[in-house]
Amino acid sequence: MIKNLSILLFICLIILQFFGPSLPEVSNINPNDLIDNNPEIPEDIKTTLQVSCYDCHSNETKYPWYSSIAPVSFLVVRDINHARDELNFSNWEDMSKLDKASALDDISDVIIDNEMPMAIYTAMHRGTSLSNNQKESLVLWAEEFSDHMFD
Repeated sequence: MIKNLSILLFICLIILQFFGPSLPEVSNINPNDLIDNNPEIPEDIKTTLQVSCYDCHSNETKYPWYSSIAPVSFLVVRDINHARDELNFSNWEDMSKLDKASALDDISDVIIDNEMPMAIYTAMHRGTSLSNNQKESLVLWAEEFSDHMFD
């Protein structure tokens, strides 16, 4: 019985590989990108954003090997689409000042509440967890950057 169920599950997983979702598009040419259009952003903040945020919150996603294997591919696609809908740094300059300020406030909130980067993401991607110093720096930067938009 267990052997038959295992074989059936294996066959279903094989079939599922042919019906998986399309991965969200990747582009390294993003003329409205936050970092490209704001040279005053400190290098440490740029690096932190690119390492810990850009895979999901930009068009510059670097897909890991497992992102094309169902059923994980469904989760990857869902998470990236949701993340880009919430905030896409590649479309930063398309946003109004108020939307940018709101996004920066949200960045501070999710960092302070330890919601981002997501635990499942940091577990699968070494070096993406934020240290306390990085969290403090990002929150301070987000607040200052928001304030400077309205000077």
